Amino acid sequence: MSALLAATVLSGCVPVQAVTAPARRAEAYGTPVGDQPVRSGGRVTMGLSSEPDRLDPTTSSSLYTRYVMSTICEKLYDLDDEGQVVPQLAAALPDISADGRTVTIPVRDGITFADGTPFDAAAVRTSLERHLTLPTSQRSSEMGPVDSVRAPDARTVVVRYKTPFAPLTAALADRAGMIMSPKALAATGDDFGDHPVCVGPFKFVERVPQTSITVTRDPLYYDADDVRLDSITYRIMPDANIRAANLRSGDIQVADAISPQDVDALRKESGLTLLQSGSLGYTGVTINTGNVNGVGEPTGRIDTPIASDRRVREAFAASVDRGALADTAFNSWYETACSPIAPQSTYASDASGACSPYDPARSRRLLAEAGVDTPYRVTIQVSNSQDQLRYAQALRASIAEGGFDLRIVPVEYSTLLDVQKRGTFELVLLGWSGRIDPDANTSRFLATGSSANYGGFSSQQLDDLLARASRSTDTAERTALYGEAVEVIQRENPLVYTYRQRYLTAVSTSLAGVQVYSDGVVRLGRAAYRAAGKEG
Repeated sequence: MSALLAATVLSGCVPVQAVTAPARRAEAYGTPVGDQPVRSGGRVTMGLSSEPDRLDPTTSSSLYTRYVMSTICEKLYDLDDEGQVVPQLAAALPDISADGRTVTIPVRDGITFADGTPFDAAAVRTSLERHLTLPTSQRSSEMGPVDSVRAPDARTVVVRYKTPFAPLTAALADRAGMIMSPKALAATGDDFGDHPVCVGPFKFVERVPQTSITVTRDPLYYDADDVRLDSITYRIMPDANIRAANLRSGDIQVADAISPQDVDALRKESGLTLLQSGSLGYTGVTINTGNVNGVGEPTGRIDTPIASDRRVREAFAASVDRGALADTAFNSWYETACSPIAPQSTYASDASGACSPYDPARSRRLLAEAGVDTPYRVTIQVSNSQDQLRYAQALRASIAEGGFDLRIVPVEYSTLLDVQKRGTFELVLLGWSGRIDPDANTSRFLATGSSANYGGFSSQQLDDLLARASRSTDTAERTALYGEAVEVIQRENPLVYTYRQRYLTAVSTSLAGVQVYSDGVVRLGRAAYRAAGKEG
């Protein structure tokens, strides 16, 4: 770690403690209620580190929305604690035809939406078609080249593809698989997210912008006997210190995104336990190379050195001291990220895990070759949380040694999501919680014309590799193709991967059944107060 980087972080506006890097940390996902003695009733309040975007499965792009939706909007499939896809509203895993183009999904019987509307195949078709056709959809690219969606009977959905698309089942284990009440969709249209109606252990009650979201137990839920809590309130609490103080006081019983600055102290607190999980996702710097009209609209040329010259982007990547940044800014709780493929992924390889070395001298040479005067000033927009500002300050010191002058613009998180969609940024630092299938970590953000290609990047070579990977059902072939794709990404650097956070969630010991997996979602739907627990 450079002395300049360490000094900048240690003396910056947000203090940080220098620590020795520990061994790889063990996962602690939490356990289901099972046979633990619990009681029915009670209210839980969770402190959210950022405000969710609109509660609409079709348009949402926020991890924090997934927290809330996990209690009110179940999916066709879910993940278990081993990262395996399991049926939720579907009756079984899909049946895929020999040519890979026809996917048949059986759906469960005897289920109703929170508004009393029957759940059936026609309702599933309605939601899937909305995901595919709504102009503001964030799901369309996740679902692949769909040709048609049919419901030949009440219990069967058939998705027909133009070409095979292997990632569909994994996509349906996330927001693309959330099924909305067709009655509510007909009544509210584009405003569905203001009062979402789905199938879940809880149902939506109200949202107070920038303050809270409240859900209450749904008596129509098919497993209502296994839902113990009366209600859950998600309180928006961006300040990590305030979340920690409210945990200690008992005003909240769960808090996500515990700061690495607080976690060691909180682990020693009586009455609290720490859940932790490695991430399938990443945090990275997206460079705007062509998003001039908003995501999904035609791209255009941006005549700045970092947007138009890959040597400048390569220089930026070479000036990022990933290891030192993660250790210094996050007390060694987070890990470096070099690509969109997480090391625990089935599709990880030496090629996908390769990391461009920190080489500030090379960065300066590349800038000189590109004819760029140094220090070259670039502007990055970041979330205004303490941890993100701490990282941005450390990043500024790191890339300064490579010839860059980084201007940091703090932005409220939900506004930052809109900024990247509109393309009103030069650089933006944001994370992605990750998915089990690499297609959602790669094509979603980097394929030409994708609904989440926020930087407006386009590469025919990368498009071809990602498309071939999505069509294949052979794990070895897909692994090799994603390795090749990473080589292209690291040559072009439209997105510079920086670190992988650990999901650190603090929970009152009065609660049982809170779980967090590698998808990052804090699952409260089946939580309960222990029989001797005190309600918050």
